[in-house]
Amino acid sequence: MTDTKSLPVLPDRLSGNPKSPHHVKEIFEHKIGIRLNGKERTDVEEYCISQGWVKIPSHKALDRRGQPLLLKLKGTVEAFYN
Repeated sequence: MTDTKSLPVLPDRLSGNPKSPHHVKEIFEHKIGIRLNGKERTDVEEYCISQGWVKIPSHKALDRRGQPLLLKLKGTVEAFYN
């Protein structure tokens, strides 16, 4: 079992993109989960708990750099360690 005291505190806003100022490398050394409106999501790219949104990648649309466009979904956001 993982000792929860050694886990870093999950921030209010976190991004999976290493180029983002909201990316925290130490958090991604552990497995985290995100719930939006009580339903667990596995495709979350970025979240903000206080503002109540998550960003998920679009399946087809790409930006000018070839990266998937991010869609913003709003609701109650919960972040947790698995």
